Amino acid sequence: MSKRAVLEVIALDAEDAIAAQAGGADRLELVTDMAADGLTPSVATFTAIRAAVDIDLRVMLRLTDGFAAGDVDRLVRTAGELRAAGADQFVLGFLDAEGGVDLAAVERVVAELDGSPWTFHRALDHTADRDALRKQLADLPGLDTYLTAGAATGVEDGLPTLLTEAARAGEPGYEQRILVGGGLELTHVPQLLAARIDAFHIGGAARPKGWSHPVSAKAVEEWRRVLNAG
Repeated sequence: MSKRAVLEVIALDAEDAIAAQAGGADRLELVTDMAADGLTPSVATFTAIRAAVDIDLRVMLRLTDGFAAGDVDRLVRTAGELRAAGADQFVLGFLDAEGGVDLAAVERVVAELDGSPWTFHRALDHTADRDALRKQLADLPGLDTYLTAGAATGVEDGLPTLLTEAARAGEPGYEQRILVGGGLELTHVPQLLAARIDAFHIGGAARPKGWSHPVSAKAVEEWRRVLNAG
């Protein structure tokens, strides 16, 4: 892993992307409709952002609010369209009605990604059994990251789980990088870095004026400074 901590910022459009890169972001998570906690952006949005910045982009594959997969055929088609447009990293995660991983849906979408790197997102924080989910997904191609707050309610409540899972790094189901996000604050960073967690995800924290305003390069710079100092 890189010695520099990874800073991933949510981007809704090219303006966000340019500001995030200027502030020191290493990677962007591309979404639309934050009222639904982030859905798949259009191919046109992806291509505009790809043309505007040269850092890594992870594109959300999620068509409806919640963690049910919904129309899997459409998800697969959407993934294929984004790959054809040049997308090569993704974010996804689906749960079944019982709160377990919807393995069939995940496997179908991942097959369309053809080995592309991908993040399993915060569905992990809403599953009935985190350990079982990790072990069920352990051998899927391309899975290199879990985006997690450690708890459905956010990092403040999830810190003990994050520290426990970080200590299990390298065990079966725990080989993937932990990307901490969801109520993440700068005050959490020192303890997480001390636990050798080296990837951080921000959305609202990059927008001091709220989601109706674009990413602030200055806010991203502050996160970059704190991560580098750590």
